Amino acid sequence: MPDAKGRIRYGVVGLGWFAQVAILPAFRNSKKNSVLVGLVSGDEEKREELSREYKVPAYTYEQFDDLLRGGAIDAVYVATPNRLHHDYTVRAAAARVHVLCEKPMADTVAAAKEMLDACRRNNVKLMIAYRLHFEEADLKAIEIAKGGQIGAPRVFQSCNTQQVREGNVSRCVKETSRGPMPNSARVRCATWAFTVSTLPATCSAPSRPK
Repeated sequence: MPDAKGRIRYGVVGLGWFAQVAILPAFRNSKKNSVLVGLVSGDEEKREELSREYKVPAYTYEQFDDLLRGGAIDAVYVATPNRLHHDYTVRAAAARVHVLCEKPMADTVAAAKEMLDACRRNNVKLMIAYRLHFEEADLKAIEIAKGGQIGAPRVFQSCNTQQVREGNVSRCVKETSRGPMPNSARVRCATWAFTVSTLPATCSAPSRPK
């Protein structure tokens, strides 16, 4: 259950770059409804450093199930590599702990369905951390498109690129970035097609070189 102030108690699973620069700092701005109470990582240095910075206990991945069943958290924020989203979501659901999962949801459609089924079966909430369709500029674009001001949309084309630092191969190696799309940048492109119009008849994306 929430803490004495009615805030949802979160444990963040995975302490990579995105968790450190976006997720963890965000808890400082969500004091009314959310509170960080635990961290999970396989990296001892990260556990020690971030536990000290945020003044919350840190756990190894092997201790994850103990954390789930210890009564200290209401929800987990899954920020692991894509291929691990399914495992940590299903395990959290089995412990009746709610899940906020980073995008993309899973690396296969079958895995995504299993995540949904596990959460429904255990009556817990599952949300994918896609935020752009809540932002003001995006809401205005949706209003214009769906309001008929530009006519009936027939074709939607979206492109998203990003820089990758030298040596950071996690987004390029199949074993670490695997999924229906190489990374979350492609999810934004596809999601926009569904957001600004009715369901497209077809949706395609170019594959990366092998």
